[in-house]
Amino acid sequence: MFTGIVEGTGIVKSISKVKSANRIADKRIEIDLGKLRRGLRVGDSVSVNGTCLTATSILRNTAFFEVVKETTQRTSLGLLKAGDLVNLERSLRINDRIEGHIVLGHVDGVGKIEEIEKIPSETKIWIRVNKQIASLLVPKGSIAVDGISFTIVDVNNEVFSVALVPHTLAVTTFKAIRKGDKVNIEVDILSKYVAKLLPRT
Repeated sequence: MFTGIVEGTGIVKSISKVKSANRIADKRIEIDLGKLRRGLRVGDSVSVNGTCLTATSILRNTAFFEVVKETTQRTSLGLLKAGDLVNLERSLRINDRIEGHIVLGHVDGVGKIEEIEKIPSETKIWIRVNKQIASLLVPKGSIAVDGISFTIVDVNNEVFSVALVPHTLAVTTFKAIRKGDKVNIEVDILSKYVAKLLPRT
């Protein structure tokens, strides 16, 4: 479990296919965690661009994560390449404050950056998602985009917007975000439960 408050970014060092006759994983991702390596142990969970991954081995500041085919197909992790920056958050501890919202690291789908508006005090980003995800979004509701906790500003059919303050731009991968980029989307778990309880028309 995570909060969507990104602790920093890491650098993808390599991505390789898992070579094994009875392999479960599809790819092995090597990430330089920098200072976020401190205290991390094999078996710990890390949110990588909003996707919950398990550290399978650690060498100095580098951690290795094995990713199954379902994950590479459902998320944007399958598009990563060496040199890319990724958002990182270590798993929530029971006595931590929840500054963002409850994020599970279970990505619902991939969105596409439609527009980036830069104004003096913030940057507003518009993201297009599929109909299923769009049906669960409400203005002022919570959403995780590439692992970052946001409050939704606008919802217009299958496009929604979020606003980034300068600090978020400085400490996340969004400092380099571009129109057309793909991002991981996780809808607030409360929206999913409410939708399940509502009668279908």
